[in-house]
Amino acid sequence: MPGVGKKSALRFALHLLKQPKENVEKFGSSVIRMRNEICYCTNCNMISDSKICPVCSDKKRDTALVCVVESIRDVLSIENTGQYNGLYHVLGGIISPMDGIGPGDLSIDMLLRRVEKGDISEIFLALSTNMEGETTSYYLYKRLIPFNIKISTIARGVGFGDDLEYTDEVTLGRSIQNRQLFIPLNN
Repeated sequence: MPGVGKKSALRFALHLLKQPKENVEKFGSSVIRMRNEICYCTNCNMISDSKICPVCSDKKRDTALVCVVESIRDVLSIENTGQYNGLYHVLGGIISPMDGIGPGDLSIDMLLRRVEKGDISEIFLALSTNMEGETTSYYLYKRLIPFNIKISTIARGVGFGDDLEYTDEVTLGRSIQNRQLFIPLNN
């Protein structure tokens, strides 16, 4: 499993061996039930226990705004901020030639079909700020331009608590170009 090394896997296995058999069987059946009952939303590619996920089903959401992310974890992170009320589109990764991942390996065509329907007025790109994320954003930008919709991206700049002397030049440069009016944190 991703993120689980040999030592962690051994700890998990030893922990399970110490548990009552019934608990291990419950755990195993829960994993099987999860695999059988969880699917991907046919609109946005998010995980769901039904054909359409709760976010896409929510009538209070702004259906004209779609945030494009790499992974399901990104959706959860954005949702935890409580600052976004649009829909999502999960690409399932980013373009990475070094890893053998091209545009055809991602759910880009699915996104374009959503935009073609004409209900979306803005695509909000919330992808990684590394070379692969920038490549993916640029590719999406080029594919989305013909639809004549607003294409925005997450604000980029110096992180809260970061020292300027340790900030890379690209990030610092973007922070300067995209500077904004000062608003105190307690407002």
